[in-house]
Amino acid sequence: MSTNLQVAEQRRGDTPVLSLKGRMDATTSPDAEVQLTRLIEGGDRHIVVDLSELEYISSAGLRVLLAGLKRLKQCGGAMKLAALRPEIQKVFDIAGFNRLFAIYPTLEEALGGGQAG
Repeated sequence: MSTNLQVAEQRRGDTPVLSLKGRMDATTSPDAEVQLTRLIEGGDRHIVVDLSELEYISSAGLRVLLAGLKRLKQCGGAMKLAALRPEIQKVFDIAGFNRLFAIYPTLEEALGGGQAG
């Protein structure tokens, strides 16, 4: 089991995609926060976060995503989450975050702008 978080960034057209792999907790979530902040401050307004390889998320990790979402909404942007594993989806459901975020079953659907599920 990994105890770290790998944050990878790629661009799909104009859209930045942040891929989070591993565990997002109080120790590791600042890594994702730095990347997210850099994208927002750099002018990106629509960000997709690929969670297909995220194994665990704590309340600290949820706070980082929520803070990013709030910042994007303040400047007319949006954040989409893609490919949550069942255990990660369950955390979002319990925390009520499934009502705050646009969550898509696959990265392709998030990028395609279809309806969130």
